[in-house]
Amino acid sequence: MGESNIIIPDKLKSGDEIRVIAPSDSIYRVGGLDGNVFSKQKLEKWGFKVTFGKHINEHDILGTSDIKSRIEDLHAAFLDKNVKAIITVIGGLTSNELLPFIDFDIIKNNPKIICGFSDFTALANAIYAKIGLVTYYGPAFASLKMSGVTGDYQDHFWLTAMTKSKFNLVPSEFWASGAWYNKNEKVELYKNTWSFYNYGTAEGIVVGGNLDTFNLVQGTPYQPDLSNKILLVEFSEENSWEEFSRDLASILQASENPKALLIGRFPKESRMTHERLMYVLDKFPVLQKIPVIYNLNVGHAQPIFTIPLGCSIKLTKDGHIEI
Repeated sequence: MGESNIIIPDKLKSGDEIRVIAPSDSIYRVGGLDGNVFSKQKLEKWGFKVTFGKHINEHDILGTSDIKSRIEDLHAAFLDKNVKAIITVIGGLTSNELLPFIDFDIIKNNPKIICGFSDFTALANAIYAKIGLVTYYGPAFASLKMSGVTGDYQDHFWLTAMTKSKFNLVPSEFWASGAWYNKNEKVELYKNTWSFYNYGTAEGIVVGGNLDTFNLVQGTPYQPDLSNKILLVEFSEENSWEEFSRDLASILQASENPKALLIGRFPKESRMTHERLMYVLDKFPVLQKIPVIYNLNVGHAQPIFTIPLGCSIKLTKDGHIEI
């Protein structure tokens, strides 16, 4: 997908309607509508109207819903002229099931912001690969509840979705890892910095997301072209650090002339340490030649910043990321 074919959705403004859909797990998994009132109030505080897909409460033994139901809600959200942006409920394990059934012409003819993280990676990159629409890798609806755990940095979705001019991403003051969705869970805050394995500047289109989910679209018609791209990868709490090495090898082998590698902060549950990460990164000669930044505020630790996938971004010499 060349830059001339990229579709950039309109930015949001106060009063716009945001539709919540569940392309992976149902809202039932994360407490239902009653358990996510704070997320709705958060979006309303920013000035948005919040509506919900018809089937977001449906759930089966895997916590997701029928493919037909999820496709219906996805298509309906893009077809509804009142809806200006779409945000997914949460991640899961099943969004790649939808890809053969999506009418990508509906999305192409009705482009708008769609945002999520984790399992959303498959859907986000497929949309970019098929029609060139920029998608947003950022918080899911349920994860907006983590706001307050790490200050106002969760407001970054609002900033990215509404700001028309370019701005720099800078590290949050703190980061956290744990059951943000559990009110009784004590979340410990850690001082935050972004770290550099290899310094340098770069500019290019960013693709990627959750690394183990991205591997599901590799070699399929829904994989974006990985040549000359900035690669964004992050890891979920369900997987151990040992998996990261082979998943990273896979995406690097599929990428010709990567321009940079951005790595989201690892959740505590993954047991990744500095020594282990250096062991993995040292394996790959290409990473000695390109900028590599890790511990970014992206993915499954808190806070979750928002990065547009399929859009050109810039790594500056002062260590910031301009989007």
